[in-house]
Amino acid sequence: MAEFAWEARGRAGEVKKGVMEAETADAVQTRLRAQNLSPVAVKKKAKGLNLAALSIGSPVSEKDLVVFVRQFATMIDAGLPLVQCLEILSAQGENKVFNDILRDIKGSVEEGATFSESLRRHPKVFDELFVNLVQAGEMGGILDTILNRLAVYIEKRVKLKRQVKGALVYPIGVGLIAAAVLVILLVWVIPTFEDMFKDFGGDAELPALTAAVIAISKGFITWLPAIILGGIGISVAFTYTYRQPKGREFFHRLLLTVPIMGPVMRKIAVARFTRTLGTLLTSGVPILDALNIVAKASGNVVIEKAINNTADKIREGKTMAEPLLATKAFPSMVVQMIGVGEQTGALDQMLNKIADFYEEEVDVAVAALTSLLEPIMMVVIGGMVGTMLIAMYMPIFDIAGKIKAE
Repeated sequence: MAEFAWEARGRAGEVKKGVMEAETADAVQTRLRAQNLSPVAVKKKAKGLNLAALSIGSPVSEKDLVVFVRQFATMIDAGLPLVQCLEILSAQGENKVFNDILRDIKGSVEEGATFSESLRRHPKVFDELFVNLVQAGEMGGILDTILNRLAVYIEKRVKLKRQVKGALVYPIGVGLIAAAVLVILLVWVIPTFEDMFKDFGGDAELPALTAAVIAISKGFITWLPAIILGGIGISVAFTYTYRQPKGREFFHRLLLTVPIMGPVMRKIAVARFTRTLGTLLTSGVPILDALNIVAKASGNVVIEKAINNTADKIREGKTMAEPLLATKAFPSMVVQMIGVGEQTGALDQMLNKIADFYEEEVDVAVAALTSLLEPIMMVVIGGMVGTMLIAMYMPIFDIAGKIKAE
């Protein structure tokens, strides 16, 4: 499927422009006419630098998606036809890319495709979970209810992502700032003090601490090109290793087991798994389909393998709890609660309760992690900077003392 840039005129003669995915230019013109637009020009976009494709994730933010789903659910619940809902929402949105996508979906629906089939045309915006939930809502005649559940799910997913960033970005950011300060001190500040000591003291012997810091500074400057090349080499090696299946699995397993950070990441994985699976099962998606979707959306190879293994065992006739426990990817308490949910026939409700509990646990864990790391990193950074400053000022005190004595 190719992208076509189109220009058309509306009923009042106003000029409209946009981009549409289609098989041929004729298909684009057909959809434009279905939207009461008169095609003026339809050109296939040349394959070049695509900023939307290069952007991280979807060209449509999750905030835009939540607003769309909420408004769409309200309109459907009020009895408005599907096509009319899409037309209204595509005309009032602030995101032009999203507006074009909604117009394309509207045209697809008018051509006879179902809403879920039309959504599949834009996988970067509407993932498999979104499409499958909408499909379940269409089949069950509860599309408005499903859309409201989707909105709640996306809001909670956004909150969870924010917590992940809070757990990872803070220590990384402070570490980078500390490294930058250290480089500035070693490359510029300490050599300046060294020149000053030579001017004032000549060949006078420096204190041991001062001499050691100056030696470290000289060694760092001498080896700086090698350090930079080494850093680049490590980055390339990490990227290459991470792209290999076994390498990615190793790092994902390490992330779940490393001290301090590991427990937080495991709680995040549990919250994501239970929330996603609970939402799918509540909406009527079959358990095997739901597990397949959850595995792909897990974001961790270890968790994905555990879920796929559980799905295989379920196909053999086993319950979910037993194979899930055997994977050792989830806490035993979570597995036991899932087992109770299976026995009582309320698995979806139990999963949502587990998700609520673990999302609160993630809140507490991230706050505790930040509280723990903040003083540790401040002490480490302060210790390094303080040691260097003391080392540089010790000769100055000696010089001042000699001047007073004279």
